[in-house]
Amino acid sequence: MAVQLDKSRPIADTQVFGPKESRRGYRLNKFAMSMCKPENREAFIADEEAVLASADLEDVERQLIRDRDWRTIMNEYGGNIYMIMKIGAVTGHGLYQIGAHQRDETYEEFLATRNAAGAK
Repeated sequence: MAVQLDKSRPIADTQVFGPKESRRGYRLNKFAMSMCKPENREAFIADEEAVLASADLEDVERQLIRDRDWRTIMNEYGGNIYMIMKIGAVTGHGLYQIGAHQRDETYEEFLATRNAAGAK
């Protein structure tokens, strides 16, 4: 594994996920993990707004979930892909749809770069 020797020189087009980002994402990741419980998934599907209103989230975090803005959730709000996938699974957005959004590509453009083209 390559080691960045001089940490004072950031690597272009990269973002370090550290303790600060982890703390910022705590609420979103906790909410996402709540989707592991069938009753929470059912409640979210039945009335997303009610579930979001009762969640321990900031207004901007609620809006990011409504907008399915996976990129901002993960890049700016500390969302962990393994956690956020829980919300994606409930809303019908699989790993490839989220990956396409992360890369600012259409789903079809993203699939064209995968070995398992056509997988959903």
